[in-house]
Amino acid sequence: MIELEYLADDSVAVLTLTRPPANAFTPEGLVQLRWTVVKLNAEPKVRAVVITGSGAKFFSAGADLNTFSGGSADIARAAAAAFGAAFEELQNARPVVIAAINGYAMGGGLECALACDIRIADERAVLALPEPQVGLLPCGCGTQTLPWLVGEGWAKRIILTGEKIDAALASRIGLVEEVVAAGEARQAAIAMAERVTRLSPEAVEFSKVLIHQARNGVPRSSALAVERERFVDLFGAPNQLEGVNAFLEKRAPNWKLASGNVK
Repeated sequence: MIELEYLADDSVAVLTLTRPPANAFTPEGLVQLRWTVVKLNAEPKVRAVVITGSGAKFFSAGADLNTFSGGSADIARAAAAAFGAAFEELQNARPVVIAAINGYAMGGGLECALACDIRIADERAVLALPEPQVGLLPCGCGTQTLPWLVGEGWAKRIILTGEKIDAALASRIGLVEEVVAAGEARQAAIAMAERVTRLSPEAVEFSKVLIHQARNGVPRSSALAVERERFVDLFGAPNQLEGVNAFLEKRAPNWKLASGNVK
């Protein structure tokens, strides 16, 4: 189950994975996650999203293995499609998505965090992709996203040897961007999300898409050309004038969203 709440004048959405005891994913839960992200994409006021787990021990333990106990290839195919669809939707979301890893992030739980733009980990967090230990493999984009973040060597070490990574090591290898004290991941992620809301909506959205071009293998010359085009595109929107003049006038900018509402 996904619990959704809105903070900071509805500009920050918090998604809490809630399925005790370990917040494991079911196919139905993955469908709910995907459509929640679709809903948030369609709400211009939502500028950033925080994803965390309920309780103090688990972000998410990944897939509910009861789903696979019968060895059905049809069930496996449906589950893999659900994981892929949910996490690709999350990875390509319009808002900035921040994972607040409040505990164990295992298997599909770690893949959910990998699909986010930024990861903040509780100092007690443990991260792993242990699927080969139970005769499976990561199927929620993990084999593709993890090497991009930490390099092939560490990705192989994590997946091919079943190594569990603590928060300090995760920070050192670039698997998470920040480690905070026990119990503080959610609030740290919300504070970061609120910083996003103080930036130009178009500038952030364009920049996120441009950064993903490198991940998606767009040739550098083509990506640089698009970068320059998007820079010029900003000048067709009122927020470019507002941002520059607010800086020159030493005041906070009043950003306009696509709907025309000021934030």
